[in-house]
Amino acid sequence: MTRTRQEGTGPPAGVGATGRPATGPARGARALLAVAALAVALAAADTYVVVLALTDMMGGVGVGIESLQRGTPIISGFLLGYIAVLPLIGRLSDLVDRRRILLWCLVVFVVGSAVTAAAVELPVMVGGRFLQGLGGGGLVPATLALVADLWPRGRRGLPLGVVGAVQELGSVLGPLLGALVLAVAGWREIFWLNVVLGLLALLGVVLLRPAAPHRGSPVADPGPTGRGSWWRRGAAYLLAAVAASLWTLALWAPEALTTSVELGLPFVPLDPDSGSRVATPVGLAAAAVTLLLALVTLPRWLPLLLRADLLGATFVAVALGSLVLTFSTADPETEVLGPWGVWLLPLGAGSTVAFLLRQRLAAAPLVPPGVVRRRVWPALVVSLLVGAAIVAVVVDVPLLSRLTQGTDETDAALVLVRFLVAVPVGALLGGWLLRRVGPAPVAAPGLALAAVSILAMARWERASLDELVSTTLALAGAGLGVGLAIAPVNDAALADAREDGHGTVSSLVVVARMVGMVVGLALLTALGLRRFHLEVGTLADPTDTDALLDAAVVQVQTVLTGAGYAVALAAVVALALGWRPVGRGQG
Repeated sequence: MTRTRQEGTGPPAGVGATGRPATGPARGARALLAVAALAVALAAADTYVVVLALTDMMGGVGVGIESLQRGTPIISGFLLGYIAVLPLIGRLSDLVDRRRILLWCLVVFVVGSAVTAAAVELPVMVGGRFLQGLGGGGLVPATLALVADLWPRGRRGLPLGVVGAVQELGSVLGPLLGALVLAVAGWREIFWLNVVLGLLALLGVVLLRPAAPHRGSPVADPGPTGRGSWWRRGAAYLLAAVAASLWTLALWAPEALTTSVELGLPFVPLDPDSGSRVATPVGLAAAAVTLLLALVTLPRWLPLLLRADLLGATFVAVALGSLVLTFSTADPETEVLGPWGVWLLPLGAGSTVAFLLRQRLAAAPLVPPGVVRRRVWPALVVSLLVGAAIVAVVVDVPLLSRLTQGTDETDAALVLVRFLVAVPVGALLGGWLLRRVGPAPVAAPGLALAAVSILAMARWERASLDELVSTTLALAGAGLGVGLAIAPVNDAALADAREDGHGTVSSLVVVARMVGMVVGLALLTALGLRRFHLEVGTLADPTDTDALLDAAVVQVQTVLTGAGYAVALAAVVALALGWRPVGRGQG
């Protein structure tokens, strides 16, 4: 069981625990932020780390390159874990100590990395990637909410910029990290490296205990006490150790045991043709012990999940999961909806309606009343629109490179480096500027710069990417402008969120951006494909390769034009984020 401070019982905004005005972060806050930010960067890098290793990973689980579509769940499984449970994790971080959420997210991320590294069958690998996304996605809202706890209003700009910068930097470092590891080792070592780095971050969070925060924050309840709690705790530790050992044996399947006449029987697959390491006696034993562990610890976690509105979170997870699986499994160059879209979209729509009804009828809904208010709304809209624009640039600029320059996927992705590097630079600059001006004067001009830059990209022709200076200016301008908006959006949202809702609001901002990326790519691709087919329909010779290439370039231009308009609209909405620095009144 847990308890939280009641709203209004902590020191007022901008006032420290002693009652004096707070002028800086709590003691030890910077060190904890550094560790949490590095963990966020690691999780962000994992989103893209499979770009170069995907075919090797597929080979490692017996999927040939001729069945490339079967490897799609390796990517979509991570995205599903990343986005589907974000609102629940955000709400949980409002009910218990933020550090505890960071710890558990890191534990899940490390376990997912180990499972992925040891996988020899596709379902196990997808499960490992799902766990990686689950843990990695939860790190972001917990870290953003931690900034709100440890820094006073008006001083959060730079730390929020740091979080945004390292998250974006991860997207740059992910493919590079994968390439470096693949140059000296195999794809499994990528994920074992994740395990090592994740454990180091876990140790850092355990050791670092900042002083009392400036604002009232969740306080963990020690839980049930008495004779019954001791045996439950001891049994939980014992079962966890046994489960970890059995899963390790099942997934590792050491040759000395599997080839032994006396000891090999537990490792024999129940279906001899499958070669599965999980569907074996030792795998079933591991699953049984894990289930028993869940039952023994039920009184510890079930009341907390129910208090966070598990039912409402389930509706959200189904709705978001339906979106992710519908659009992320589609080939953005040829189709809008994935193969299951006709079934998943109605399911997602029904879950959305059920969630909205739950919000109105539940006594303690997933998103508490009054948490989303004032400047939180424009922050969510800006995040949604920016997400759509980012994914359009990330997908269609490399596509244009492949079409016009004949590059492979790796070389085409390198064209984006100028954009991806500029985003974290803009995030840091935007956070620094918030110490002097309000969110709107930072975000709106930044997004206007991004809109102008992306609309300039939308005019690129077949030979445009050969012009280094003009393409660099456009890509860097777009990245810098998008980055400038990251800290202001988070700062304005956290400033107007209720004190007991920082985690919830932070998760909603991240969800809005991810939904914008998933749905925005689909809608913009639909416009692009429609324009492509219209162009092809006007051709005198539909088999003319040169003319078809021109039509494909028009498709890319259409998508980038839509992205530019989306960012321009975001710049207008960003004017509502507030003109005065946070902590000096609202503009």
